[in-house]
Amino acid sequence: MGYCLSMLSNHTDAEEAAQDVFVKAYRSLDKFKGNSSFSTWLYRITANHCLDVLRKRNRRKTLSLDSLVEDQGDQIHELFSTAPVAASQMENRDLTGKILSTLPPDYRTILTLREADGLEYQEIAVILDCSLDAVKGRLSRARKQLQENLRHFLQEKDVNTEG
Repeated sequence: MGYCLSMLSNHTDAEEAAQDVFVKAYRSLDKFKGNSSFSTWLYRITANHCLDVLRKRNRRKTLSLDSLVEDQGDQIHELFSTAPVAASQMENRDLTGKILSTLPPDYRTILTLREADGLEYQEIAVILDCSLDAVKGRLSRARKQLQENLRHFLQEKDVNTEG
């Protein structure tokens, strides 16, 4: 559910996707060969399903980074300049999902697997069916793109902590 939420940035869509994933996994249990761990196999099904949902969603208008900054710039700045408070954690999670939604799906996928879910590089390579070097390269590009998208807020944070 957490992976679906970070990929889809919408609680309702994430719940529906998680249910769909478990149905797909149940129906495909006989195809699980044990070449990887069960959780890696399940992540792969989840990643593929979420990418399918995102592809279908592309027909709809998406939230641009500029409009997100315009609408919630103060909240984004606060998210990167203060430690989260328990009462605002859900709001921060939603905002983080919106920020991630400004990234291409492949960047969102790899950042979520590594940073949010804490998977090892080798597990990610199995899930994404790519080499270890490809994982490292994609992760580096995804981090750079996220940093570029948020450079205004990160620079302000650096300025505020220097003084």
